[in-house]
Amino acid sequence: MRARLFIYAVTLAMLCASPLLGQAAKHEDAKPQFHTSDRCVGCHNGMKTTSGADFSIGFDWRSSIMANSSRDPYWQASVRRESIDHPESKTKVENDCSNCHMPIVHLTAKADGKQAEVFSHLPFNSDNKKNDEAEDGVSCSVCHQISKTNLGTRATFNGEVQIDAPSSKDDSSKNDRPEYGPFVIDAGHKRVMQSSTGGFVPMEAAHIRDSALCGSCHTLYTQAIGKDGKDTGILPEQMPYLEWQHSDYPARSSCQSCHMPELHEASPITAVFGQQRLGSHRHVFVAANFLMQRMLNNYRGDLSVAALPAELSAAADRTVNFLQSETARVSIRNVGPGASGLNFELLVENLSGHKLPTAYPSRRAWLHVTVLNDKGEKIFESGALNKDGSIVGNDNDADPKRYEPHYREITSPEQVEIYEPILEDSKHQVTTGLLSAVAYVKDNRLLPSGFNKDTADHDIAVVGEAAQDADFTDKGSLVRYAIPTNGATGPFHIEAELMYQPIGFRWAQNLKPYDAAEPKRFVGYYDAMAAANAVVLCKAQATQ
Repeated sequence: MRARLFIYAVTLAMLCASPLLGQAAKHEDAKPQFHTSDRCVGCHNGMKTTSGADFSIGFDWRSSIMANSSRDPYWQASVRRESIDHPESKTKVENDCSNCHMPIVHLTAKADGKQAEVFSHLPFNSDNKKNDEAEDGVSCSVCHQISKTNLGTRATFNGEVQIDAPSSKDDSSKNDRPEYGPFVIDAGHKRVMQSSTGGFVPMEAAHIRDSALCGSCHTLYTQAIGKDGKDTGILPEQMPYLEWQHSDYPARSSCQSCHMPELHEASPITAVFGQQRLGSHRHVFVAANFLMQRMLNNYRGDLSVAALPAELSAAADRTVNFLQSETARVSIRNVGPGASGLNFELLVENLSGHKLPTAYPSRRAWLHVTVLNDKGEKIFESGALNKDGSIVGNDNDADPKRYEPHYREITSPEQVEIYEPILEDSKHQVTTGLLSAVAYVKDNRLLPSGFNKDTADHDIAVVGEAAQDADFTDKGSLVRYAIPTNGATGPFHIEAELMYQPIGFRWAQNLKPYDAAEPKRFVGYYDAMAAANAVVLCKAQATQ
């Protein structure tokens, strides 16, 4: 007990000596609504599980896409593109796009009755303290202050969450802000955090483990804007939460259980006292954008990246491992002779709790299929990847005005099955401009288990040929291949791969015409890293 009290006293003395805390103490009547992550990581790093494994929440978080949401060069380029396309709506564009990527800036401006800005904070500079809140991305005190009010409803989508007001039960706690976590907090921990942060008090709250919390930013509707600045429609741009709700996953798995892996042993939640608890989750936020993690690492100086190179490398590798072990399965069926040579079927199954791919519509998965003859010579290939990141045979990569349809049967190397969303504007032209898009002309992304496409709401509907394809269901996508062998002899060897890109070729290339720093910079990054912009999610082989 004496040792614990000593640690508490020393820790509290160190924290109270902080110059930032000194500033807070001078302005007790105007305590900040948020703190940046540097005020949190001191107590939430350097922790060990009972087996001795590192459990540093701050280090895990800082290499995540959440921590780097505002540094994301693709997001910056896209915001610039939209502000150029819609100059009369520049203020609205920046305000709306800051909501989930610069949330402290956005929520602070909103509380002051103002519109948040993006480009006034860019480029980031590690010595420029005035931009720390913008640079901190989805910071600790954002997620952990979100109120349970209206979570899971349209009122809180697009990041329109409520931040609970400060408590004012007595003078000593006046303006203290609740910070929610999953555990009951003892009085000692409360005092340490309240003192070290200048008035943020940890509290137990069940909604911190609720998928609806994630759904607030990961359900995004965008308002299409015409050339005159008038609204032309609403696009359900990113719907992973609603897709998850329409699957059978809510009964067995939450967003947090997949993307914040649980520790299956006791661990402390702070470095102070070291009290062990069961049920902690890693703050790695493992998902699907390995390309961005690698890009942030490669261009860390340009982008003011705080995570260490080894941390981002590990995060990118963890993302790839997650994609290859948790997302999909492909199998080859019914191989045999056909009228043109060789027939077989591929069944692609989605193992995730939402569409695959999901969220930002630049993402795509596709089937890369090769057939070899008895001499090992390639006699057929569909879905090959070019060095520049484009897919051989994909109409959209070759021509921005066209797109590759959904196929039930593939008979030519020029046909490729691509699971993707394709957007169209109010003139029914294919587009990658989010604020020009009003609908999907194609959405054949793989469906999760339990997802009934016949009863799905319009906002998460299957669109295009896949909607009428009886072999495209929540049990998988069945694609038939009728391959001309042109006199070649077997046995034939078939290899099928499901490949994936976080940012499709067309989505990057459509930024090239924009004469602005952010689009030019991103396209340069993308072109330099095109070879690293794809992974094989799963594969299957068969010989006939």
